[in-house]
Amino acid sequence: MRHLLAVCVILLALCGTAWGADNDVQQPSVLSIIPGQGAPGTTVIISGSGFSDQTTAFLGTNEVPTRLVAPRQISFEIPPLAPGNYALYLRQGEGAPGKAYAFTIIPVKPTALSITPDTLSFCASGQERVITVRGKNIQEGAQLLFDGAIIRSTRLSSEEMTFTAPPVPGGLHQVQIRNPEDALSGALGFLIATRPEIRSVVQGADYVNYYVLTIEGINFQQGSSLIVDGRKIQSGYTIPGERDQLQYVSCNRLAYLRYPYDPSLKSFTLIVTNPSGEESDRVTVSAP
Repeated sequence: MRHLLAVCVILLALCGTAWGADNDVQQPSVLSIIPGQGAPGTTVIISGSGFSDQTTAFLGTNEVPTRLVAPRQISFEIPPLAPGNYALYLRQGEGAPGKAYAFTIIPVKPTALSITPDTLSFCASGQERVITVRGKNIQEGAQLLFDGAIIRSTRLSSEEMTFTAPPVPGGLHQVQIRNPEDALSGALGFLIATRPEIRSVVQGADYVNYYVLTIEGINFQQGSSLIVDGRKIQSGYTIPGERDQLQYVSCNRLAYLRYPYDPSLKSFTLIVTNPSGEESDRVTVSAP
């Protein structure tokens, strides 16, 4: 009888131990959470002990799948949640939630990679002024900033936006992408070029005692001057005793009215100078 009682006690003890093991799930121990904050899509690594394939992370009430990357490490990717502070805790299987840790989700920061074209002629018009900005993490509702001010733009995808270059002074400007919640990308440089450039010189109509040289190029301005072998001829102004004239036609064209003293061909040089002092390259022309 005593032997039978002893056996029953042993069996009860074993059953109690097994039942307790099934209902007392050991929670993982957390040593570090890296990083302690991040934007959606960021991978977070938790180091500690007691992890398994049954370990699940929670951000607030949001369950987040984890991946066992090492015996003492698990990782998870921050889901697309609104920015703010969340309680981060682990749960082992159906066990009770573990200790909660503060975790901050920050807005997704866009990345500006390139701008095409990155240089625009001051004279450019129409479709030439449509600029493409390429990057990453461009969210719905993103905006472009031009020199810090919001500019009208179009989001084409999470990696591309376009805008029309505004009529601004020449020089270097900055373009940035801004996601909702004011997350800003770094700045891209955008140059409005104002230096004049002569691309062609064509002899035009002949009016007996003078003829027209048509100068084609870019970035010509009202008030531009023409330097002919060192002589300065200014558009809209005639120097006393100087018959040659310069007429501003457009940003891309000047008309040089030349009064030759000899009809034979001669070689001379032309330079266009803008009011800002910027000069074109020297061009050599053969004409009367």
